[in-house]
Amino acid sequence: MASYNRVVLVGNLTRDPELRYIPSGTAVSEIGLAINDRVKRNDQWVEETTFVDVTLWARTAEVANEYLSKGSSVLIEGRLKLDTWEKDGQKRSKLRVVGEKMQMLGGNTQGKPRGTTQQQADQFSQESQSSHDEYSSQPGPNQQPGPNQQTGSDQSENSQPASASTGDGIPF
Repeated sequence: MASYNRVVLVGNLTRDPELRYIPSGTAVSEIGLAINDRVKRNDQWVEETTFVDVTLWARTAEVANEYLSKGSSVLIEGRLKLDTWEKDGQKRSKLRVVGEKMQMLGGNTQGKPRGTTQQQADQFSQESQSSHDEYSSQPGPNQQPGPNQQTGSDQSENSQPASASTGDGIPF
């Protein structure tokens, strides 16, 4: 008998991600997701919220911890997993999602890491814009240089755009 275990959820984080590392060094992050749905009951639309625990692994866990916070919208694709344990002589179980793919949606983070100040975000934005301007002023392989642009033969062989490295390890 064939089986298929796939889940796609879109919702908002109920709390900040909780990042930890297992002894092998792999990152694990636990997030809570609230998924809102509207259903019709007795000729009235009622809002229902379902709460789901999601476990993210490796780089996905680290990205979630860095960029997501309570209230962030996110799409999670993964699989269902049933956890079972015994507590005080009673068997317990809980269904959760093991997230395999994550897509950040919309956002209250404005594309900046969690904990980044607005001044840091503005500085990063200005550096990114100047980097974009410098690269966009260079002609592409099938374009002719503009009147104020140098051709490849006029540039030294070892020269790189000043913005190729911002000094913080980010290559753009």
